[in-house]
Amino acid sequence: MHYSHQGPDMAFLEGTLLEMLAIPCPTGFTDGIVRYVSEHLDAMGVSHELTRRGTIRATIKGKQSSPDRAIAAHLDTIGAMVRGIKPNGRLELAPIGHWSSRFAEGSRVSIFGDHGCLRGSVLPLMASGHAYNEGVDNLPVNWDTVELRIDAVTTSYAETVALGIHAGDFVAFDPLPEFTENGYISSRHLDNKAGAAALLAAIKHIMESGDELPIDLHPIFTITEETGTGSAGALPWDVSEFVGVDIAPSAPGQSTSEHAVTLCMQDSGGPYDYHLTRHLLSLCHRDEIPVRRDLFRYYHSDAEAAIRSGNDTRTALVAFGTDATHGYERTHRDSLEAITRLLTAYAYSPPVFEDDKCHDAPLENFQRQLSPDAISASDTPLPPLERAYAHESFNGELKGIKNVQNSKKTKKPKK
Repeated sequence: MHYSHQGPDMAFLEGTLLEMLAIPCPTGFTDGIVRYVSEHLDAMGVSHELTRRGTIRATIKGKQSSPDRAIAAHLDTIGAMVRGIKPNGRLELAPIGHWSSRFAEGSRVSIFGDHGCLRGSVLPLMASGHAYNEGVDNLPVNWDTVELRIDAVTTSYAETVALGIHAGDFVAFDPLPEFTENGYISSRHLDNKAGAAALLAAIKHIMESGDELPIDLHPIFTITEETGTGSAGALPWDVSEFVGVDIAPSAPGQSTSEHAVTLCMQDSGGPYDYHLTRHLLSLCHRDEIPVRRDLFRYYHSDAEAAIRSGNDTRTALVAFGTDATHGYERTHRDSLEAITRLLTAYAYSPPVFEDDKCHDAPLENFQRQLSPDAISASDTPLPPLERAYAHESFNGELKGIKNVQNSKKTKKPKK
């Protein structure tokens, strides 16, 4: 089915993103965001179920039910957990997810204790220039050199415990969002609430169009991607194609742009599927969706987690371009529009292979990547070992060697 996409509902996407940013959800504290997305799916009439821990598995029926495809976006974010209470009543922190304490310094946060939510600030141990002068600049950057100052009357371990704060309490960092008129969106936790909002916008368009998909589509919203497991155990169906939706770092040395969708060709888990990635690339070219190709050296995704957990499925990763990932992130509505257009076009596209069984796949599926004429042999032959050991010089006779090689290819006429 050739699908002509008219463009996503960007007002819906941006409004949904802003609402999602208002919901604290570091990994392990995701019940609120799960309820929010489930209510959206209910409102759109999308059938879905929840796993024990809260991963959302939805289904949009198509003409073919098996094998089918899945698109996954994670709902959890980076954050922190109380590691300990100091004698002065302030808190030591341990990060949730992999990120630097450099981006935590100066942040306003919420601490979720036994008696409700308390507010506070994350500060370096030497937080006052008037008291420490240049010592502030010489302080190392790591999680051992920051502390959480609670906005409550406490100057001791006992007073903090009396507030209902203990080791293991979750700490969520304020997003501080700003949507500018020229299209830039700056906020913490765009990873991956912007990706989830784009997937919801694509689902909304599919449901409102009423057009039948060629194969079943399973939108999946995971809750532990930032700590590595993500989509593990999330595929009870026969999924032959799995596309992850996530953030793409725009930085020196990367080709990612904040104004295009990025196709990740390889990350820390290795290369993504050749056929599925090029299928997505062809959709971008067909629909004139701005696209970049990139490799990420320090990166993991839901698509990788699906493979590591033992699923025999093709995987690809599409991402929105973002500056300062896992810091104070910034993207542009151009990139969010591009990724939503691609997700919608992909949902309406035919499968990469019409016959892509999980067992006994046909040999025809493995003929596109390399053709017999794709490799050219070297025109320069190695000399025989007898000549090399005799230290005989070529005397600049490379041309002669090529002629000898060519003469070997020429058949002599029979007498």
